[in-house]
Amino acid sequence: MKLIIVSVGHKMPDWITAGFNEYAKRMPREAKIELLEIKPEPRSTGKTTAQIMEAEAQRILAALPQNCLRIALDERGMQPTTRQLAAQMQDWMREGCDVAFIVGGADGLHDSVKQTAQRQMALSSLTLPHAFVRVLLAEQLYRAHSLMHNHPYHRE
Repeated sequence: MKLIIVSVGHKMPDWITAGFNEYAKRMPREAKIELLEIKPEPRSTGKTTAQIMEAEAQRILAALPQNCLRIALDERGMQPTTRQLAAQMQDWMREGCDVAFIVGGADGLHDSVKQTAQRQMALSSLTLPHAFVRVLLAEQLYRAHSLMHNHPYHRE
């Protein structure tokens, strides 16, 4: 199973890259985290926010692997607990399906991306910086995996 984080944005600050890489390298081969960066639409072209989001949506949809579960990250999505995420990850591993977590750009995700997703998930009811989401999501996936295997990383 691959856990693919599809995220609008590139040329992230070093601390974002380092944070993401730290958690990605901790994951075992059977639950590898892969980052797929989508080039953001330039904000200086005079396009409207809707046009920018639509252009980014087209790039996201073109980049998504064909046969994977699509989860759009959106503040209005379901908010699983860490235990619920771990249980869901266990199901995904048992089914052998790849999972793509889709993170929008500065303006969020276009409705066309949300509509093609099988699920919507929120990491928080707070609005989070899109760059930071990739670090937080990688950490939560690592935490869920460690919980599944009784690793002492997760404490309650």
